Amino acid sequence: MLGTALSLCSFSSLASRQVTDQLGRQVTLPDQVDRVVVLQHQTLNLLVQLDASSKIVGVLSNWKQQLGDSYVRLAPSLVNTPALGDLTHVDLESLVALHPQVVFVTNYAPQEMIDQISHTGIAVIAVSLREDRPGEAAKMNPEMSNEEQAYNQGLKTGIRLIGEVVNRQKQAEALVDYTFAQRKWVSDRLQSVTPQQRVRVYMANPDLTTYGSGKYTGLMMHHAGALNVAESTVKGFKQVSLEQVIAWDPQVIFVQDRYPEVVGTILHDPKWQVIEAVKNHRVYLMPEYAKAWGYPMPEALAIGELWMAKKLYPQQFSDIDMQKQADAYYQRFYRTQYVAPASALSASTEPKA
Repeated sequence: MLGTALSLCSFSSLASRQVTDQLGRQVTLPDQVDRVVVLQHQTLNLLVQLDASSKIVGVLSNWKQQLGDSYVRLAPSLVNTPALGDLTHVDLESLVALHPQVVFVTNYAPQEMIDQISHTGIAVIAVSLREDRPGEAAKMNPEMSNEEQAYNQGLKTGIRLIGEVVNRQKQAEALVDYTFAQRKWVSDRLQSVTPQQRVRVYMANPDLTTYGSGKYTGLMMHHAGALNVAESTVKGFKQVSLEQVIAWDPQVIFVQDRYPEVVGTILHDPKWQVIEAVKNHRVYLMPEYAKAWGYPMPEALAIGELWMAKKLYPQQFSDIDMQKQADAYYQRFYRTQYVAPASALSASTEPKA
């Protein structure tokens, strides 16, 4: 019975084209793609920015957890979109019932999962937002000889790939151009900051996990003029000890917007009070758009690095109004103004007047 349903997914009789995904796989697609299932939150976020929300017919079940509760305002239709899997598994029968033309998966999705979907006749596109060396593309924590090139080129390629799949090539080029022009503008402003002057920064996640080398977050911090205290000790995304954080003694602590409870932990646990960032009230909950994730997002490069640089070097960026910067980005790519979630407003640790 399932086999009969699977045969409905074949588009061999339709006009088709080929694309290469970020695992290097040649994938055949119909010329016009109008129904996609998205099992990776990074790709989901990019589809929304490419104005392709109407094409999404299925989504990963924990998209709210991955993107934040407030994300629904940017894509209200997701509330009623069937959820049928996550980064590493999918309900195949429910997937087939949706009749998608394409399923987007993460680069480290199990090969068995990719094969199961492909055997139904549905095209599978793997997205990594990285440019990897041979043998590294399917890994969550790859070996990189040049992180800058791997993430810069990988993000451009990934955005263009997604845009090509859903027939949004023009929007994809606009997103790439805006993103990297903004990053260059910030980098130019920070040219006078020497390596010795860089502010020591710790990225705090739940359960004392943090990002070291090999993840986009470290690269983001570097572009904002920060010295990631975990860079030489941690590879990828790992848990560390509080003793280690105390030894690093960061001058600034950043917390991703999706983890506001971490700010409370840092502020109220007496053990954290010896750290310079805590003593000087420089623990910051990042805005929604900063997206200091392991994988790069265009808004992180375009305005997240700017926000971070302004926190680290306020004098050099005193003329920058972050609300205006965020509004410009959100109006262009999310088609709305930026409104800070309530959690961001209540978790500030900057001194009160």
